[in-house]
Amino acid sequence: MIHFGVICPPFPGHLNPMAALGRELQRRGHSITFLQIPDVELKVRSEGLNFWSIGQSTYRRGELGEFFAQLGQLSGLEALRYSVNFCQHITAIICQDAPGAIQKAGIEALLVDQLEPAGETVAEFLGMPFICVCCAQAIHRQADVPPFFTPWSYQNTWWARLRNLAAYHLLDRSSQPMQQVLNEYRKQWKLPIYYGFRVPYSQLAQISQQPAAFDFPRANLPERFHYTGPFRNASPLSVPFPFERLTGQPLIYASLGTLQNTKQEIFYCIAAACEGLDVQLVISHGGGMNAAAVQRLPGSPLVVEYAPQLEVLAKARLTITHGGLNTVLDSLSHGVPLVAIPITYEQPGTGARITWTGTGEVITLNCLSISRLRAVIQRVLTEDSYLEHAFRIKESIRESGGVMRAADIAEQAVKSRHPVKEKHLSIRCKLGNS
Repeated sequence: MIHFGVICPPFPGHLNPMAALGRELQRRGHSITFLQIPDVELKVRSEGLNFWSIGQSTYRRGELGEFFAQLGQLSGLEALRYSVNFCQHITAIICQDAPGAIQKAGIEALLVDQLEPAGETVAEFLGMPFICVCCAQAIHRQADVPPFFTPWSYQNTWWARLRNLAAYHLLDRSSQPMQQVLNEYRKQWKLPIYYGFRVPYSQLAQISQQPAAFDFPRANLPERFHYTGPFRNASPLSVPFPFERLTGQPLIYASLGTLQNTKQEIFYCIAAACEGLDVQLVISHGGGMNAAAVQRLPGSPLVVEYAPQLEVLAKARLTITHGGLNTVLDSLSHGVPLVAIPITYEQPGTGARITWTGTGEVITLNCLSISRLRAVIQRVLTEDSYLEHAFRIKESIRESGGVMRAADIAEQAVKSRHPVKEKHLSIRCKLGNS
């Protein structure tokens, strides 16, 4: 059996799918240990997984919560830029503490999130096998594919390529603080220097929880890249929900995830847009609203702090989301169309894929209004094409293999120490607007 270490950003959108993959590997007899800052110890252990604290000498308990609180006030590129300093801090912690922790814990292989490039550097330094895991959008830099943080659709034209290259250059510049930290350790460890924005690229396997059908056309992907679909399985954590209060009306589920849930004005707009429609609105605010703010919401939405998302989505007719990939994939796993209001990070890019696949509509923050949102909700609820496209992605997710296939690939790669190649290239269908 293999002792896997997990290195990923300390954010729920990465911890949750990594926990599902960890549980599946653990079910097969492997050991799983998350190498993380102290603030997420309770979260990791509550998911039934082992935890090894790093950063005790440089990390102050509570920093993560402070970061979330400030990030919740920002959007767009401003939020992306604000994140750089915190991510630089985490990068330094991983490079400083993870090698010793890995050796003390007896870890034999790493599962490295694609958005935690320090994991690749640590693996190289230790000469340890690692698997690249894409919990957010799969990132493979191509001139014809817009960067993940942009709202642009796929267009293989000269001007779109120039626009994309300019945006990649902006990404390179904004990520320089993190690259500087990485390169300091890489020089010290006599590893090749990184240039520009860098994500890990394992020579053994790269696993993405996107299905192939929910991505732009991709040329020349390495054979060791695998679209497996979402990593999901039963968590030890149970979330209560008042299912008895559901009315039987078409259910609209609204969530802004865990990092942007303090934007009460968006929740207000959603509630006002649904008021008067023959629907039941369920809002999961993730702790972003107090009782007074809930009372001020228009209409009579069913509001909870947290919801068992998959169970509620199984009854839903429409999802309103900020465009976080996990909520989008959970929705499409049940064939539920979407209305996305992207805020920051990869959410604009996920919104672009919603539009590209015809599974919903996107409203930008600067165009958001009650009347516009109500009109879009009615359109997505009544036009059959959205439901048809959502069911097509649902079928692609069902065929992709999910967390069990991801675990198969990770096991095979580490045991054989040889690249695990994608044998079924035909699954890489290219869904467009046609």
